[in-house]
Amino acid sequence: MLAESPLRIALLIDADNAPAEKLDEILTELSTLGVINIRRAYGNWTKAGLQGWQSRLLEFALRPMQQFDYSKRKNATDMAMTVDAMELLYTERPDAFGIVSSDADFTPLVMHLRAKGAAVYGFGAQQTPLPFVNACSRFLYLEALGQGPIEHGSGEEPAEVAAPAVVPAIPPLIVPGEREAAPPVRPATLRVPSQQLRQDRQLLALLRDAVNATQDEQGWARVGAVGTQIGNKASFDARNYGYASLTKLLAATQAFEMRDEGTSRVAVRDKRQARVL
Repeated sequence: MLAESPLRIALLIDADNAPAEKLDEILTELSTLGVINIRRAYGNWTKAGLQGWQSRLLEFALRPMQQFDYSKRKNATDMAMTVDAMELLYTERPDAFGIVSSDADFTPLVMHLRAKGAAVYGFGAQQTPLPFVNACSRFLYLEALGQGPIEHGSGEEPAEVAAPAVVPAIPPLIVPGEREAAPPVRPATLRVPSQQLRQDRQLLALLRDAVNATQDEQGWARVGAVGTQIGNKASFDARNYGYASLTKLLAATQAFEMRDEGTSRVAVRDKRQARVL
């Protein structure tokens, strides 16, 4: 039996909207998913603001794609990157794209790439608009990359910091005729405490729906199946909440029973379901 070929990934970086110092973490993340055959970074490299990219381009063998600004206070980088992505889609036919940007203008591109069968892994800053985040197969905030979960041997919650940066969790559902609710906020680089997770109704609904959709007759659902179900429904990654895995996030909500932890058979069950059985 032939071994399954790894995913072929095309990495496209909007250097105007991405920090060069996060490039190592981005490549590490994508390399766990497949082989990054195509590596390109787009920008007007005559600008002083992009000088910090030069050493990184050489270090990680990224091809710099020059795009001059055609008018003041406007850049054509987004359009050049979109045109190249479309060309690659129909010529090189990569299995997946890595799109590094915090610009929501790429949302139609991402939707088209996914409609044509390519996975899209997005990377952006905490202020990235939700339409772009949700359009991706999976989106990771740059602030969450390269930061392991905070361990507390005493079991205490992580200490709060003054004026933490915040990012939206799961986008709120908007009902026609109702005023849009403010999105929940949370620290970008700290583990979200259990109490705050329990108050995130949208997160709990997403997790419970996935467990209910994959559970057996006793209400137990394999975490792997839960993760697959969530991935088919929404752009989601437990690390955006400060947890290294979906299993740890499920346990932290304190809304689920755990079975066979530490093994490949780890499973969860909604505590409300357990009380009924």
